[in-house]
Amino acid sequence: MSQQRRIRVLDPRLANQIAAGEVVERPASVVKELVENAIDAGGSRIEVELEAGGARLIRVRDDGGGIGEEDLPLALSRHATSKIASLEELEGVASLGFRGEALASISSVSRLELTSNVDDDPTAGWRVVAEGRQMAPRVSPAPHPRGTSVTVRDLFFNTPARRKFLRTEKTEFGHVEEAFRRQALSRYDIGWTLRHNQKTIHQLRAGVDPASRERRIAALLGKAFLEHALHLDIEASGLRLWGWVGLPTHSRAQADQQYFFVNGRVVRDRLVAHAVRQAYRDVLFHGRHPVFVLYLEVDPAVVDVNVHPTKHEVRFRDGRLVHDFLFSSLHRALGEARAGQAGAAEEEGAEGDEAAPGEPPAGVAEAAGRWQQQPMALPNREEGGKVTPDRVRAFMEGYRHLHPSHEETLLTPQPAAPGAGGAAAGVALAERQATQARRREPLPEADDTRAPPLGYAIAQLHGVYILAQSERGMILVDMHAAHERIVYERMKAQVHGGRLQAQPLLVPVSLAASPAEVATAEAEHEAFARLGVELDVAGPETLLVRQVPALLCDADVEPLVREMLADLERYGRSDRLEAHINELLSTMACHGSVRANRRLTLEEMNALLRDMERTERSGQCNHGRPTWTEMSMKELDRLFMRGQ
Repeated sequence: MSQQRRIRVLDPRLANQIAAGEVVERPASVVKELVENAIDAGGSRIEVELEAGGARLIRVRDDGGGIGEEDLPLALSRHATSKIASLEELEGVASLGFRGEALASISSVSRLELTSNVDDDPTAGWRVVAEGRQMAPRVSPAPHPRGTSVTVRDLFFNTPARRKFLRTEKTEFGHVEEAFRRQALSRYDIGWTLRHNQKTIHQLRAGVDPASRERRIAALLGKAFLEHALHLDIEASGLRLWGWVGLPTHSRAQADQQYFFVNGRVVRDRLVAHAVRQAYRDVLFHGRHPVFVLYLEVDPAVVDVNVHPTKHEVRFRDGRLVHDFLFSSLHRALGEARAGQAGAAEEEGAEGDEAAPGEPPAGVAEAAGRWQQQPMALPNREEGGKVTPDRVRAFMEGYRHLHPSHEETLLTPQPAAPGAGGAAAGVALAERQATQARRREPLPEADDTRAPPLGYAIAQLHGVYILAQSERGMILVDMHAAHERIVYERMKAQVHGGRLQAQPLLVPVSLAASPAEVATAEAEHEAFARLGVELDVAGPETLLVRQVPALLCDADVEPLVREMLADLERYGRSDRLEAHINELLSTMACHGSVRANRRLTLEEMNALLRDMERTERSGQCNHGRPTWTEMSMKELDRLFMRGQ
């Protein structure tokens, strides 16, 4: 047995190298820490220069306030900072950095040199380096413009075990570029430059107006992001959420375009992730990930950023309030996106187009009762086929009168087969009542120049797709997917419009529960009751389920209740019941929707288009598949090389 060692104080370099294990993982970690210092210094221009993916050289330069000569020796010391001085300042910290250990940790595993100047005279700069096992700082004069430059060379040169875990230059640069992208998206009022091996990769101008922000997002994430994103800006209960959220049809196979900022700090938080996942729950295709750039502004005193060494995670004082605010804001923004609406970038581009407004196809009135695909009897230009308010209103009146004759069979789900319970029949009845109520709504005001967003149906393709002519070009609609979403949203609105119909269990289900689960069940008794679940405490480790929603009377109760308890304990709310009910409604809507190869008249096709335009989330079916697509006249002209 080896001799027991005595406790002793570690030398500063070894202590800093241990701290570097938490803060400095790879070159991207160094860039993040140095850029955050540059932002806190008040820089309006930040330049990042790399060589060999950052393993050979990292240089970050800013034009901020700089560091005075007397403070330079402390700049490379552990737990030395100018950003906080008391516990009160820590609890309401507004700066990105506050620990005071990043520079010390980085200098212990690299050759670091810091040059700064607080004067406008470029000859008044000073340089500091740390040397030896004690990491004693050495300060010397050095010319430098106002601001600070930090140069890091040969990362992990003295820790070979760490250096061998670095990946290829391309991989490491990819991580650095992602870190740079996050910081550049956090501050639009700062100009940014990224160079790698003497080549400029990104050069971004400062600008806080909407156009400048969108230019930066397009430069960093691509124009497609903006073309398929919705802009939102919502404020309530002392919280403000603004930014861009991608349409469900513009999803990705990886979660690589998800950026969330809290008071300008990029974070990865499970509460935020859960709220976003809930908002996209029934509009996103399985296995896909949404895209978003969102900014949450809150009082710094109600968020704790001192919960992780790299400050990637935060803790909210009222997590339930934040979660519900995020979910409701995103859910509402996605729900307000109707079929036929373009993204923000597309709308701006459409305003500049000089294409003639779309015209309702000729022969609509004469096609009643016929299912055959109609010829494209396009009117001549001389005939004056301009869309007028009277023509649009006449069509809408015709559409309204069409509904009574075919609503029961086309736009209403059929009741479930006998033995499936009376809930499905009740939903179908409620659906018909909701439809009748909508018929009594006043007609929308007709536009003097614009046709409906999804245009007018021209033909049916192979009994599957509806071909329509819109103002901007041609639209294809998957009629089954579109009708499935329409029926699903109507059923959801009726079922979740009031208290869920509950059904007592003939034999209560007994659950063996942990003390924590029992405590959660007692604390959230009202939440369970609102969802139609009666959950009683039968003992210190036993729960009894006496009642569940009628639609879930045949579901497996035990795992459902356990998942609800876990959600309530972790996030403060649970959507498990709603998810199960919606899954059942989705199945009912799928079976009750118009099927492929169903032959529709032009009036029925136009009725479906109008319903899509006023139904929430009608751009996707219940399974997340797109319901419609559009080809503009420019795209069609390009396809046939017109004008080239």
